[in-house]
Amino acid sequence: MITLNRLLFLGLGALFSTYHLFLGLSSLSIPGSPGPGIVAMALYAVATGISLWPTSPTTMPLWLAAFDLAVCVVIPILVTSELNPAKDNGYATWYVAAVGTLMTIAAVRRQQSVAWVGVGFLAVQTVVWAGLGALAGLGVIGSVVWVGVAVVISRSLAKAGRDALQFARAEREATEWQAAQEAHVMERQFRLRQTYRVAAPMLAEIVRRGGDLTEAERRECRYLEGAIRDEIRGRRLLNDDVRGEVMDARRRGVVVSLLDEGGIDDLDQAGLEVVLRRLADAIRGTTTDRLIVRTAPRSSTTAVTVVGLRMSDDGAANALGAESDDDEVDLWLEIPRPLVGEPVR
Repeated sequence: MITLNRLLFLGLGALFSTYHLFLGLSSLSIPGSPGPGIVAMALYAVATGISLWPTSPTTMPLWLAAFDLAVCVVIPILVTSELNPAKDNGYATWYVAAVGTLMTIAAVRRQQSVAWVGVGFLAVQTVVWAGLGALAGLGVIGSVVWVGVAVVISRSLAKAGRDALQFARAEREATEWQAAQEAHVMERQFRLRQTYRVAAPMLAEIVRRGGDLTEAERRECRYLEGAIRDEIRGRRLLNDDVRGEVMDARRRGVVVSLLDEGGIDDLDQAGLEVVLRRLADAIRGTTTDRLIVRTAPRSSTTAVTVVGLRMSDDGAANALGAESDDDEVDLWLEIPRPLVGEPVR
């Protein structure tokens, strides 16, 4: 649609310019010598053709604006040099409308200053050549009005374009905000469903038993508490295989911490499955005292780091989340970020 409108305006401009040339050719018998008029028409045809070239940018280049302005200065001088200002020259004054048209094109193509200078010179030259009354009689005022209207319309269209861009940007930001909010709501609902699935059976059992649990059942509640914490802090580090291996590790006495800091949010589902499969394999069968699983920054070639610590004390402090400088690294694993198209194994 934009291309069609552009071609339509270019076509109308070409028709107007051709009409001025037709008037000039039809009145070559009026000047004393047709030579200057022919040269003026040739210059006007070249300037108009370049100015209306279909592939040219919207904003007229400065060199082309200067060329059009020079043509608008030369044309009146050439044509009026062979005309008698005291007589009715008829269509031999075609140059007045031609200059107005060319400067209107310059104004539409965002060279308003050049357009005003062009029609201003036309007005001054007309007054010098034929007197003040010729401004209305030759149509100079009409050419000035054309340029004025073109300037107003161009500025209005430019402002409308800027407003449209701002509205489009605001709409895009609102859509992105709404999508983010919906994603947060869905994420919260998913985590709540996962938490309910994990905790509901044990909570029902606690209510049924009135809180009278055996030591083994209390340990199982602590394991479930850790699983609920994983759902909050682990996020994309969790799938059914990882959940199962983490629970088995806790039952073996391993203190497990899952920390998803957003480093794998950019992975697609296939790449994420590759990482989580390797993570589940890394957790399976580990006997370290404490296991820390953390996502790496997005700029890193590593997706997830897995660190196992062998505690130097009796384990009471570390079970509460404290770390000792004497803890020994028992396991260090970096799961690489999968390549695009890497198959799930």
